[in-house]
Amino acid sequence: MRTLVLFTLAASLFAADKPAKPEKGFKSLFNGKDFTGWTIAKENEGTFSIKEGAIVANGNRCHLYYTGPVNKHEFKDFELKVDVMTQPKSNGGIYFHTAYQEKSWPSKGFEVQVNNTHGDWRKTAGLYAVEDNKDKVAEDGKWFTEHIVVKGNVVTTYVDGKKVITWTQPSDWKGIKDTPDRVIGTGTFALQGHDPGSTVMYKNIRVKPLK
Repeated sequence: MRTLVLFTLAASLFAADKPAKPEKGFKSLFNGKDFTGWTIAKENEGTFSIKEGAIVANGNRCHLYYTGPVNKHEFKDFELKVDVMTQPKSNGGIYFHTAYQEKSWPSKGFEVQVNNTHGDWRKTAGLYAVEDNKDKVAEDGKWFTEHIVVKGNVVTTYVDGKKVITWTQPSDWKGIKDTPDRVIGTGTFALQGHDPGSTVMYKNIRVKPLK
């Protein structure tokens, strides 16, 4: 009986590390084992690691860019789903329509915020500094799914199926102050490592290209 219990426990732990099968129409961007298909910026490469099937961001500012084969890492209209878990007072982010750069905050594209209890008032699933969310929509220490949909000039975000924000880019939009490339276009995805006091985990990263 004891052997059976130990075998069952080991099997459950192994299963927990395996990436979940993507929903119909979605393609996985992360194999749950290593950084294949991803490139870590040269700024602080030690910020990112992989533990128990998840990408862990903890350390000085750094970003991890998708550079793999799906859609040749160039996306316009899409649905992106990422399972996320934060430790208390942590800050992170998911970028889209961005491009690899070796250091600093990505200048191209948009950041969808990951922050449940960090001191920054901009909370999870807001479009950072563009269409912010002030309300707490997820809990620390629990996995939640951040879902980003871009169709034409409209961005919609959801957490665990509940809509958080919808933003339509104005026809005369020219980005935000000091960031003129924060405009809807095409590009890849990036995950943010914000600071040494923040620990954010990302897994089951999958995308459904729409165009």
